[in-house]
Amino acid sequence: MPRFIETDGMNILLGISGGIAAYKTPELVRRLRERSADVQIVMTASAEEFVTETALQAVSGHPVRNNLWDKEAEASMSHIDLARWADVVLIAPATAEIMARLAGGAASDLLTTLCLATESPIVIAPAMNHVMWSNAAVQANRKTLEQRGIEIIGPDSGSQACGETGAGRMSDPDEIAAIVCGRNSSRGAAPGLLDGKAVLVTAGPTREPIDPVRYISNRSSGKMGYAMAAAARAAGARVVLISGPVDISSPRGVETIAVQTAEEMYEATHAQIADVDIFIAAAAVSDYRPDSVEAQKIKKNDATLTLRLTRSKDILASVAALQPGPFAVGFAAETNDVRKYALAKLKNKQLDMIIANKVGSDRGFDHDENTVDVYWQGGSKSYPTAAKTALAEDLVLLIAERYEAVRGTGTQPSLARPKHATNPEKD
Repeated sequence: MPRFIETDGMNILLGISGGIAAYKTPELVRRLRERSADVQIVMTASAEEFVTETALQAVSGHPVRNNLWDKEAEASMSHIDLARWADVVLIAPATAEIMARLAGGAASDLLTTLCLATESPIVIAPAMNHVMWSNAAVQANRKTLEQRGIEIIGPDSGSQACGETGAGRMSDPDEIAAIVCGRNSSRGAAPGLLDGKAVLVTAGPTREPIDPVRYISNRSSGKMGYAMAAAARAAGARVVLISGPVDISSPRGVETIAVQTAEEMYEATHAQIADVDIFIAAAAVSDYRPDSVEAQKIKKNDATLTLRLTRSKDILASVAALQPGPFAVGFAAETNDVRKYALAKLKNKQLDMIIANKVGSDRGFDHDENTVDVYWQGGSKSYPTAAKTALAEDLVLLIAERYEAVRGTGTQPSLARPKHATNPEKD
């Protein structure tokens, strides 16, 4: 896994080469800027076929460079200035062609010239067809670049623009931004903070079948839980993620277990909970499931249909009740009286911490940003609206601090659960 580059408002030179994944780069710029990075962009000629200068200039706030022979810019040797300005050079997407140029030491355009002229770290995020990625020449270039100290993020596996499936997808912009920016000194969990700790995270919705084609579920996208898992892994923890059905790539370095129903998530959680230090229950588990599941599709024969529902097992409460058990962190997504319900959940389930947020059509679910309030016995902390990935870094830092405060700082943390006082509303 690539190392983390420490930053406090770092300068990132983003190189964009000509692959279809270039359409993701405005989102990547946005994710980098959310982490206080200043981003300047250099495009290859081929990249201009996939994404416009106008869009990139709008999200970066800087003119886009694409020509080594720009007389006005190069009058002051601007390519050298850019090479010195950058704290890191990030190329995303990095095509097979650009990898070959880097491996060969070519300086045929502005981007490769900058790469030769910079003394800063270079990070690339490859993106190409899976057959191209597995080609012996590409793999030889990959090995050469790694031997020279160039960081390589991805690629991921999955469906590709060509309609085929395999390794070659550019990693998610969120993940690239998190890896490149590392942990800001004023925000987020630093690498090593959770070294030696085992963290179990649940994420996403569950689906409770009604018949072979219908189910009960909710609007959870899984983004917050996945961000929590990635942030815990970045802080050094061994992380297992138990996920309901979502459309998100698994965080790098995280073991992911896919489930569908609340019952499956309950069983998977308890199968993994032994020796876990911290349990983060970010999943939106269905509170109720159909009492019975029809073997065949229910036909539209009657004017009304009655479903009898049975309460699902409470995963969080069952984990919090274990003796000894992990440091238990719950989530409370509420539409009203958020503080009231969160504090009740903290007390009734005997949790170590509760992370609460208001949800609705305009916030929470399906959004990339979130705003949360965190409560624990004797304290609370509020976080303003931020990207879920950035917010997860802050929350993992707080969880690590509270874990050490409650469980001690010895080499073997005590797993004896402290008894909560009877007045969790006292901050």
